Amino acid sequence: MSQHWNLAQFHWDDVTPAAVDQDLLETVKTAALVEANSADYVIYLRNVFADDEAFKAAADEWGKEEALHGAALARWAVTVDPSFDFPAALARFRRGYRLPLAASTSVRGSRSGELVARCVVESGTCSFYSAIRDHSSDAVLREICQRIAQDEARHYRLFETHLQRYLQTDPLSWLARLKVAWGRVAEADDDELAYAFYSANVPADTAVYERRRHANAYWRRAMKLYRPQHLHSLARMVLKAAGLRLEGRPLRLTLACLWWGLQRRLRRLSAAPH
Repeated sequence: MSQHWNLAQFHWDDVTPAAVDQDLLETVKTAALVEANSADYVIYLRNVFADDEAFKAAADEWGKEEALHGAALARWAVTVDPSFDFPAALARFRRGYRLPLAASTSVRGSRSGELVARCVVESGTCSFYSAIRDHSSDAVLREICQRIAQDEARHYRLFETHLQRYLQTDPLSWLARLKVAWGRVAEADDDELAYAFYSANVPADTAVYERRRHANAYWRRAMKLYRPQHLHSLARMVLKAAGLRLEGRPLRLTLACLWWGLQRRLRRLSAAPH
Protein backbone atom coordinates (compact mmCIF):
# COMPACT_ATOMS: atom_id res chain seq x y z
CA MET A 1 0.00 0.00 0.00
CA SER A 2 1.10 3.56 -0.52
CA GLN A 3 -0.24 7.00 0.15
CA HIS A 4 -1.32 7.60 -3.43
CA TRP A 5 -3.30 10.78 -2.82
CA ASN A 6 -2.95 13.76 -0.51
CA LEU A 7 -4.84 16.80 0.75
CA ALA A 8 -3.21 19.13 -1.76
CA GLN A 9 -5.06 17.41 -4.62
CA PHE A 10 -8.46 18.73 -3.59
CA HIS A 11 -9.84 22.10 -4.68
CA TRP A 12 -10.80 23.32 -1.22
CA ASP A 13 -12.00 26.67 -2.52
CA ASP A 14 -14.78 24.81 -4.36
CA VAL A 15 -16.40 23.61 -1.13
CA THR A 16 -19.92 25.04 -0.91
CA PRO A 17 -20.88 25.37 2.79
CA ALA A 18 -24.32 26.76 2.04
CA ALA A 19 -25.24 23.57 0.17
CA VAL A 20 -24.30 21.26 3.07
CA ASP A 21 -27.06 20.15 5.41
CA GLN A 22 -26.35 19.93 9.12
CA ASP A 23 -26.96 16.20 9.41
CA LEU A 24 -24.38 15.42 6.74
CA LEU A 25 -21.85 17.76 8.34
CA GLU A 26 -22.30 16.10 11.73
CA THR A 27 -21.93 12.65 10.15
CA VAL A 28 -18.67 13.64 8.46
CA LYS A 29 -17.30 15.18 11.67
CA THR A 30 -18.01 11.89 13.44
CA ALA A 31 -16.31 9.87 10.71
CA ALA A 32 -13.25 12.14 10.82
CA LEU A 33 -12.67 11.28 14.49
CA VAL A 34 -13.06 7.53 13.99
CA GLU A 35 -10.72 7.48 10.99
CA ALA A 36 -8.14 9.65 12.74
CA ASN A 37 -8.03 7.23 15.67
CA SER A 38 -6.31 4.57 13.55
CA ALA A 39 -3.08 4.68 15.56
CA ASP A 40 -4.75 2.77 18.40
CA TYR A 41 -5.96 0.10 15.99
CA VAL A 42 -2.44 -0.30 14.65
CA ILE A 43 -1.10 -0.82 18.19
CA TYR A 44 -3.78 -3.41 18.85
CA LEU A 45 -3.15 -5.27 15.59
CA ARG A 46 0.60 -5.24 16.10
CA ASN A 47 0.05 -6.83 19.52
CA VAL A 48 -2.24 -9.52 18.14
CA PHE A 49 0.09 -10.33 15.21
CA ALA A 50 3.31 -9.72 17.12
CA ASP A 51 5.39 -12.35 15.29
CA ASP A 52 4.03 -11.67 11.79
CA GLU A 53 6.32 -9.03 10.30
CA ALA A 54 4.56 -8.97 6.93
CA PHE A 55 1.19 -8.29 8.49
CA LYS A 56 2.56 -5.69 10.90
CA ALA A 57 4.13 -3.80 8.00
CA ALA A 58 0.80 -3.89 6.14
CA ALA A 59 -1.03 -2.73 9.29
CA ASP A 60 1.35 0.22 9.62
CA GLU A 61 0.62 1.35 6.07
CA TRP A 62 -3.10 0.76 6.58
CA GLY A 63 -2.99 2.99 9.65
CA LYS A 64 -1.32 5.80 7.73
CA GLU A 65 -4.02 5.69 5.07
CA GLU A 66 -6.78 5.67 7.67
CA ALA A 67 -5.21 8.72 9.32
CA LEU A 68 -5.17 10.42 5.92
CA HIS A 69 -8.88 9.73 5.59
CA GLY A 70 -9.48 11.40 8.93
CA ALA A 71 -7.40 14.41 7.93
CA ALA A 72 -9.26 14.85 4.64
CA LEU A 73 -12.70 14.58 6.26
CA ALA A 74 -11.64 16.97 9.03
CA ARG A 75 -10.29 19.51 6.53
CA TRP A 76 -13.59 19.43 4.66
CA ALA A 77 -15.61 19.77 7.87
CA VAL A 78 -13.52 22.73 9.04
CA THR A 79 -13.92 24.35 5.62
CA VAL A 80 -17.69 24.07 5.97
CA ASP A 81 -17.72 24.97 9.67
CA PRO A 82 -14.63 26.99 10.74
CA SER A 83 -15.75 26.72 14.38
CA PHE A 84 -15.08 22.98 14.38
CA ASP A 85 -11.98 22.41 16.55
CA PHE A 86 -10.88 19.06 15.20
CA PRO A 87 -7.79 18.55 17.41
CA ALA A 88 -9.83 19.30 20.54
CA ALA A 89 -12.66 17.00 19.42
CA LEU A 90 -10.20 14.20 18.66
CA ALA A 91 -8.50 14.58 22.05
CA ARG A 92 -11.89 14.46 23.73
CA PHE A 93 -12.83 11.32 21.79
CA ARG A 94 -9.59 9.59 22.73
CA ARG A 95 -10.06 10.41 26.41
CA GLY A 96 -13.50 8.82 26.40
CA TYR A 97 -13.03 5.83 24.10
CA ARG A 98 -10.05 3.48 24.08
CA LEU A 99 -9.35 0.11 22.51
CA PRO A 100 -7.94 -2.79 24.57
CA LEU A 101 -4.34 -1.77 23.85
CA ALA A 102 -2.92 -4.14 26.46
CA ALA A 103 -4.40 -7.17 24.67
CA SER A 104 -1.89 -9.64 23.24
CA THR A 105 -4.48 -11.93 21.67
CA SER A 106 -7.49 -11.12 19.52
CA VAL A 107 -10.76 -10.29 21.21
CA ARG A 108 -12.28 -12.42 18.41
CA GLY A 109 -10.69 -15.58 19.81
CA SER A 110 -8.17 -16.17 17.03
CA ARG A 111 -6.17 -14.38 14.38
CA SER A 112 -8.45 -15.72 11.68
CA GLY A 113 -11.41 -14.35 13.59
CA GLU A 114 -9.68 -10.99 13.90
CA LEU A 115 -9.18 -10.84 10.15
CA VAL A 116 -12.82 -11.72 9.50
CA ALA A 117 -13.78 -8.81 11.75
CA ARG A 118 -11.39 -6.49 9.92
CA CYS A 119 -12.98 -7.47 6.60
CA VAL A 120 -16.40 -6.65 8.05
CA VAL A 121 -15.20 -3.20 9.13
CA GLU A 122 -13.76 -2.44 5.71
CA SER A 123 -17.02 -3.64 4.13
CA GLY A 124 -18.92 -1.15 6.24
CA THR A 125 -16.64 1.78 5.55
CA CYS A 126 -16.53 1.11 1.81
CA SER A 127 -20.32 1.16 1.57
CA PHE A 128 -20.62 4.10 3.99
CA TYR A 129 -18.33 6.41 2.03
CA SER A 130 -19.96 5.34 -1.21
CA ALA A 131 -23.29 6.36 0.33
CA ILE A 132 -21.97 9.78 1.38
CA ARG A 133 -20.49 10.27 -2.09
CA ASP A 134 -23.78 9.55 -3.79
CA HIS A 135 -25.76 11.68 -1.34
CA SER A 136 -23.63 14.81 -1.27
CA SER A 137 -24.03 17.72 -3.66
CA ASP A 138 -20.58 19.05 -2.72
CA ALA A 139 -18.06 18.08 -5.38
CA VAL A 140 -15.09 18.12 -3.01
CA LEU A 141 -16.74 15.80 -0.50
CA ARG A 142 -17.78 13.49 -3.32
CA GLU A 143 -14.18 13.27 -4.51
CA ILE A 144 -12.86 12.69 -0.98
CA CYS A 145 -15.37 9.91 -0.36
CA GLN A 146 -14.71 8.29 -3.72
CA ARG A 147 -11.01 8.05 -2.88
CA ILE A 148 -11.71 6.78 0.63
CA ALA A 149 -14.19 4.18 -0.63
CA GLN A 150 -11.60 2.92 -3.11
CA ASP A 151 -9.03 2.68 -0.33
CA GLU A 152 -11.45 0.79 1.90
CA ALA A 153 -12.18 -1.71 -0.86
CA ARG A 154 -8.45 -2.25 -1.24
CA HIS A 155 -8.09 -2.63 2.53
CA TYR A 156 -10.80 -5.28 2.44
CA ARG A 157 -8.79 -7.21 -0.13
CA LEU A 158 -5.66 -6.80 2.00
CA PHE A 159 -7.27 -8.29 5.10
CA GLU A 160 -8.99 -10.98 3.05
CA THR A 161 -5.63 -12.04 1.59
CA HIS A 162 -4.15 -12.41 5.07
CA LEU A 163 -7.34 -14.19 6.21
CA GLN A 164 -6.91 -16.80 3.51
CA ARG A 165 -3.31 -17.29 4.60
CA TYR A 166 -4.26 -17.76 8.24
CA LEU A 167 -7.13 -20.11 7.46
CA GLN A 168 -4.54 -22.61 6.26
CA THR A 169 -3.22 -23.04 9.82
CA ASP A 170 -6.02 -21.50 11.90
CA PRO A 171 -9.19 -22.79 10.20
CA LEU A 172 -12.65 -21.52 11.06
CA SER A 173 -15.89 -23.09 9.92
CA TRP A 174 -18.26 -20.93 7.93
CA LEU A 175 -20.52 -20.91 10.98
CA ALA A 176 -17.72 -19.61 13.22
CA ARG A 177 -16.82 -17.00 10.63
CA LEU A 178 -20.46 -15.94 10.36
CA LYS A 179 -20.65 -15.63 14.14
CA VAL A 180 -17.61 -13.34 14.20
CA ALA A 181 -18.95 -11.30 11.28
CA TRP A 182 -22.38 -10.89 12.87
CA GLY A 183 -20.79 -9.99 16.18
CA ARG A 184 -18.70 -7.27 14.56
CA VAL A 185 -21.75 -5.87 12.74
CA ALA A 186 -23.60 -5.74 16.06
CA GLU A 187 -20.72 -3.82 17.61
CA ALA A 188 -21.53 -0.88 15.37
CA ASP A 189 -23.91 0.04 18.19
CA ASP A 190 -21.13 0.16 20.79
CA ASP A 191 -19.54 3.27 22.24
CA GLU A 192 -17.14 4.08 19.40
CA LEU A 193 -19.52 5.79 16.99
CA ALA A 194 -21.77 7.13 19.73
CA TYR A 195 -18.87 8.73 21.60
CA ALA A 196 -17.36 10.04 18.37
CA PHE A 197 -20.66 11.71 17.53
CA TYR A 198 -20.83 13.20 21.01
CA SER A 199 -17.22 14.41 20.90
CA ALA A 200 -17.58 15.97 17.46
CA ASN A 201 -20.99 17.57 17.75
CA VAL A 202 -22.16 18.04 21.34
CA PRO A 203 -20.48 20.64 23.57
CA ALA A 204 -19.45 19.00 26.82
CA ASP A 205 -20.96 21.85 28.84
CA THR A 206 -24.42 21.36 27.36
CA ALA A 207 -24.99 17.61 27.77
CA VAL A 208 -23.40 14.55 29.31
CA TYR A 209 -22.65 11.49 27.19
CA GLU A 210 -25.54 9.06 26.90
CA ARG A 211 -24.73 6.00 24.83
CA ARG A 212 -28.23 5.20 23.60
CA ARG A 213 -29.16 8.80 22.89
CA HIS A 214 -26.00 9.67 21.00
CA ALA A 215 -25.89 6.34 19.14
CA ASN A 216 -29.44 6.97 17.97
CA ALA A 217 -28.52 10.50 16.93
CA TYR A 218 -25.62 9.19 14.85
CA TRP A 219 -27.49 6.35 13.17
CA ARG A 220 -30.50 8.55 12.43
CA ARG A 221 -28.18 10.67 10.30
CA ALA A 222 -26.04 7.91 8.81
CA MET A 223 -28.71 5.39 7.83
CA LYS A 224 -30.71 7.79 5.72
CA LEU A 225 -27.70 8.13 3.39
CA TYR A 226 -27.94 4.52 2.27
CA ARG A 227 -29.59 3.31 -0.91
CA PRO A 228 -30.21 -0.35 -1.84
CA GLN A 229 -26.99 -0.58 -3.88
CA HIS A 230 -24.89 0.47 -0.89
CA LEU A 231 -26.48 -2.08 1.41
CA HIS A 232 -26.18 -4.76 -1.26
CA SER A 233 -22.46 -4.09 -1.65
CA LEU A 234 -22.00 -4.25 2.11
CA ALA A 235 -23.91 -7.52 2.41
CA ARG A 236 -21.98 -9.21 -0.39
CA MET A 237 -18.61 -8.27 1.16
CA VAL A 238 -19.65 -9.38 4.65
CA LEU A 239 -21.02 -12.70 3.37
CA LYS A 240 -17.80 -13.31 1.46
CA ALA A 241 -15.74 -12.65 4.59
CA ALA A 242 -17.97 -15.14 6.41
CA GLY A 243 -17.26 -17.76 3.76
CA LEU A 244 -20.77 -17.74 2.30
CA ARG A 245 -21.59 -17.58 -1.40
CA LEU A 246 -25.26 -16.78 -1.84
CA GLU A 247 -26.56 -16.44 -5.38
CA GLY A 248 -29.88 -16.13 -7.15
CA ARG A 249 -33.09 -16.19 -5.16
CA PRO A 250 -31.46 -16.74 -1.70
CA LEU A 251 -29.26 -13.69 -2.25
CA ARG A 252 -32.16 -11.55 -3.47
CA LEU A 253 -34.26 -12.52 -0.47
CA THR A 254 -31.41 -11.80 1.91
CA LEU A 255 -30.82 -8.37 0.40
CA ALA A 256 -34.53 -7.55 0.43
CA CYS A 257 -34.73 -8.48 4.12
CA LEU A 258 -31.71 -6.35 4.94
CA TRP A 259 -33.18 -3.34 3.15
CA TRP A 260 -36.49 -3.82 4.93
CA GLY A 261 -34.65 -4.05 8.24
CA LEU A 262 -32.69 -0.87 7.61
CA GLN A 263 -35.84 1.05 6.70
CA ARG A 264 -37.63 -0.30 9.78
CA ARG A 265 -34.79 0.74 12.05
CA LEU A 266 -34.63 4.18 10.47
CA ARG A 267 -38.33 4.66 11.15
CA ARG A 268 -37.84 3.65 14.77
CA LEU A 269 -34.89 6.00 15.14
CA SER A 270 -36.86 8.85 13.62
CA ALA A 271 -39.70 8.24 16.08
CA ALA A 272 -37.39 8.03 19.12
CA PRO A 273 -36.92 11.11 21.36
CA HIS A 274 -34.21 13.37 19.92
